Amino acid sequence: MTGLALTATIGVAASAAGADGRPGATKGDHPTGIPVPCDADKLIAAITLANARGGAVLDLAKDCTYLLTAELDDAGLPTITTPITLNGGKHTIIKRAAAVDPFRILAVDVGGDLTLKHLTVTGGQTDGGDGGGLLVNAGGRATLKHVGVVSNVSDQNGGGVANSGTVVVEHSSISRNIAAVNGGGVYTTGQLTVRSSRVDKNTASNAAGIGSAPGAAIRIEHSSITGNQAENSIGGMQLEGVGYVADSKIADNTAGETGGVAVFGQTTMRRVGIINNTATDFTAGGLFVAPGLPVSPVAVLEDSRIEGNTAATDGGGILNAGQVVLRRTSVAGNQAGEEGGGIFNSATGMATLFTSKVVKNIAVTDGGGIFNEVGGTVNLNTATGTIVAKNRPNNCVNVPGCSG
Repeated sequence: MTGLALTATIGVAASAAGADGRPGATKGDHPTGIPVPCDADKLIAAITLANARGGAVLDLAKDCTYLLTAELDDAGLPTITTPITLNGGKHTIIKRAAAVDPFRILAVDVGGDLTLKHLTVTGGQTDGGDGGGLLVNAGGRATLKHVGVVSNVSDQNGGGVANSGTVVVEHSSISRNIAAVNGGGVYTTGQLTVRSSRVDKNTASNAAGIGSAPGAAIRIEHSSITGNQAENSIGGMQLEGVGYVADSKIADNTAGETGGVAVFGQTTMRRVGIINNTATDFTAGGLFVAPGLPVSPVAVLEDSRIEGNTAATDGGGILNAGQVVLRRTSVAGNQAGEEGGGIFNSATGMATLFTSKVVKNIAVTDGGGIFNEVGGTVNLNTATGTIVAKNRPNNCVNVPGCSG
C-alpha cells in the first residue's frame, strides 16, 4: 500500500511559530501604513479614526505590549467596521491587563474586514459572550497571518476565536485557550479556513480544538490539531455542515467521548492522520460519524491513517453510525475497551472500504478489527485489496467476507 505516510504534516508546527519559537513572533512586514506608538490609547485612537475614514493599514510597534485596561464597545479595542490591517512585528502583543474587568480583545462587525499580521492576541476574557480573543459577527471577516491567539477565555463558546462570518487563519497558532461550552480554540457557525497552522492545547466542555454548528463550512489544510482536551465530548474537532481536511494531523486529543474528530455533516479527508486520540469514558477514540435523518452524515477518508487511538468502550479507531468510506486508508493499532477495536459499525451505519487495511487492532470483548451491529452494513470490497488481519481477539463480527 502506498500513500499512507503523513509526510505532508512534517514542519506544520514550525511554520506556525516564529523565528524564536513563539506564536506570532516572526519578523514583521516592512512598514506600509500609519505607525502607531507603543501606547494602547494611541492604538484605540488610530482604530477609531480608521473606522471613521473607511479603513487603514496600521503599523504597530515591535517589542511592544499594548495593554488594554477597559472595555469600549464590545471589546478592549474599537469594533472593526471597515477594512483595517494591524501589522505587528517581533514581540508585538495586544493584551488585556490582568487586574481589570473581563472583556475580549477584538470584535469585527458587519462590513468589517480585519487583517492581523505578526502579533499575539492574549488575555481576553468574556463574561456573557463568545470569543475570548476575537469575535467575528455575521457579515464580518478576519484574516490572521503569523498570529498567536493564546490564553484567552470565553464563558460560552470560542475561547480563542468565535466566528459567525468568515475567518482565515494562516501560519498561525491558536493555543491554550479555554471555553466553558464549545470550541476551546475556535467556534464557528460561518466559514472557517485554517492553513499551515496549529490549534493545540485548548480546553472546553465540548469540541476543545474546533467546534462548529450546522451550516458551518470548515476547510483545514497542512495544519495540526493536537493536545486539546474536552471534559465531555470531542477532543479535537467537530465538523458540522461541510468539511474538508487535507494534509493535516489530528493527534493526542482527549475527551470523555470522541477523542479525535466528530462528523455531523459531509466531510472529505485526504492524507490525514487521526492518531493517538483517546475517549477516556465512552466510545470513539479516533473518529465518530453521527447518525442522522433523513440524510446521514458522511465521512470520506482517502490515503489517511487512523492509528493508535483508544476508546474506553466501543470503537477504538472509528465509531460509525452514519456513512464512512475508506480509500487507501490504514486503521491500525487502535484499542477498544469493549467492542470494535478498529471499527465499530452501529445498526444505523454503513462502512465501505476500498484498498484499505484494518490490522493489529485490539478489542477487549469482541471484534478486534471490525464489529458490525445487526442492521449495520459493512462492504470490504476485498477484490480491491482490502485486508483485515492480525486483530485480536478476532478480525470481525458479523462482517461478510471477513474471517478469523
